[in-house]
Amino acid sequence: MRGAPVATDTDDWLSRLAPEPRAALEKLRAQIRAAAPDAEEKISYGQPTFMLHGHLVAFGAFRKHLSFFPMNASIIASFPEAAPFATSKGTMQFQPGRPIPPALVKKIVKARIVQNLETADERAAAKRKKVAMKKKEMKRASRDP
Repeated sequence: MRGAPVATDTDDWLSRLAPEPRAALEKLRAQIRAAAPDAEEKISYGQPTFMLHGHLVAFGAFRKHLSFFPMNASIIASFPEAAPFATSKGTMQFQPGRPIPPALVKKIVKARIVQNLETADERAAAKRKKVAMKKKEMKRASRDP
């Protein structure tokens, strides 16, 4: 889809695909929605992306394959069921006629939710610590003549 205007939403993005890859990705989309019903859909980096406390997962279509992007290579490596699929850093490649099993999609999405929540908690704790340090500095500065 190079050269085409960026899609405005996932439905627009999917409408540009041939029927077979579109059907496969619509199924994947439904599986992701079922596993992460609170996730927000948007187009990010030109790909349909699910957001929940940051980038959760995404998917894409290419000339020779479809891709599911768990956005974390360690997640893919932690599931032996992913072995039959071509993988690269943070990506699982598949063909429309040989999709990723729904149970695996669900496990990966749920694992990504856990990762994103842990990361959000770590960031919030770091922010609280930074704010507390600034308050201490301001208090100390106000006492010094």
